[in-house]
Amino acid sequence: MTLRLGMLTPSSNTVLEPVTQAMLADAPGVTAHFSRFRVTEIGLGAAQLSQFEQEPILAAAELLSHAKVDCIAWNGTSASWLGFERDEALCAALAARTGAAPCTAVLGFRDLFRAAGARRIGLVTPYTTDVQTRIAENWGREGFEVTAERHAGLSDNFSFATLPQERIAAMIREVAADRPDCVAVVCTNMDAARLAPEIERETGVPVFDSVAVTLRACLAALGARSPGLARWGRLFDRWAPA
Repeated sequence: MTLRLGMLTPSSNTVLEPVTQAMLADAPGVTAHFSRFRVTEIGLGAAQLSQFEQEPILAAAELLSHAKVDCIAWNGTSASWLGFERDEALCAALAARTGAAPCTAVLGFRDLFRAAGARRIGLVTPYTTDVQTRIAENWGREGFEVTAERHAGLSDNFSFATLPQERIAAMIREVAADRPDCVAVVCTNMDAARLAPEIERETGVPVFDSVAVTLRACLAALGARSPGLARWGRLFDRWAPA
C-alpha cells in the first residue's frame, strides 16, 4: 500500500521538494505531492504576514485532496514567529476542508522537542534579527529556551536557498558549540538536511532540519515508520515516529 503525503509549499521555495524526494528514496511505498501558495518575503510587516492567511493555504490544500493524499502538511515555518496556535488552528481547518490527517513543520518541531526532552534550543535560520527575536519569544512561551542562535539576515524567500552549504554548516557548528539539547534549523528553503547526520556525529548534538522534521511529522500523523530514513539523522532513528 502506498502512502501519499501532501505538502503545502511556499511558492518561492526550491529546496523542500528535491530534499523530500531525496529522503523518500529511502522510504519505499511513500510518495510526496506538492501544492503551492504565494510566499515571497519573510518579515513582520503587514504585507509579509498576510501571506499566511488561511484561505489561500486551504485552497492549495483542496487541490492536494484531489490526489487522495493521506495527510496534508504545511511545509513551512511561519508559526514559529506567528505562534503555535496559528498552526493548531490551521490543522483543524485542513482536516475540516480535506479530511486528510493534518500536520505542520512547527508543530512537528514541538512534538520532536518533547520526544527528545529538548529544552535548550540552538536556533539557526536565514531570517532577519526581528524575526529571529520573535521566534525565540514564541518558543520561550512554550518552554523552549533559545540559548544560542545564528541567522543570515535575509528576507527574500528565494534567496534562502542560495546560502552555501558551507555557511549553513558553519552556523550549525557555531550554535552546537554552546551544547544545546538540539540545534533547530528553521526554514524549509535552507538546504541543511544533508548536513545533519555528519554534524551530529561530529558534535554529538542532534540537528533537526525543518524539511526532515516535516517528513517525520507526516509519518507520525499516519502512524507510519520507515527505517531506511535513519541515515538522515537521529530524528528518524533515536526519535523515529512511534
